[in-house]
Amino acid sequence: MQLSIQQKILARATLADIVRQRQAAGEQAVFTNGCFDLLHLGHVRYLQEARDLGDFLIIGLNADASVRRLKGEERPLVPQEERAEILAALQMVDYITIFDEPTAEELVNTLRPSIYVKGADYASVQNSLPDPKRLPEAAVVQAYGGSVRLLAYIPNHSTTELIARIQRLPSRS
Repeated sequence: MQLSIQQKILARATLADIVRQRQAAGEQAVFTNGCFDLLHLGHVRYLQEARDLGDFLIIGLNADASVRRLKGEERPLVPQEERAEILAALQMVDYITIFDEPTAEELVNTLRPSIYVKGADYASVQNSLPDPKRLPEAAVVQAYGGSVRLLAYIPNHSTTELIARIQRLPSRS
């Protein structure tokens, strides 16, 4: 069943019920989180790879206030409702919920996805394991028996780099 864009954007409690039902039926939930401020090729490839790891993909989307705390007062460029709608339009995305906490730990603990996914840039410098200081959600997932996967980062494909390139463009008066 194909959900409409608006049917994919859900409150946390509603989504938690859906995740429990689907996982009880034997499906594996894949979860990732982030700001997704300006959607680019790195996001699309990352989300498709994440979706391929399980049966349905959930995105925890940082709320506007959360993005400002993480990225600075000038961000986000795109409001949370628009970012959620853009992400929901992607075929590989099954559900989205917006969160305002500093990390997604509480959200992950509520949803309890089978697989938690982040980019390989969250790996420890000593090894390829998740860096517990930068990725506290990993401990939550591992505590309830889920798995954490770090996906390859596509160089030169970040929102910060895209913004920097845009700012270097000559102005046309």
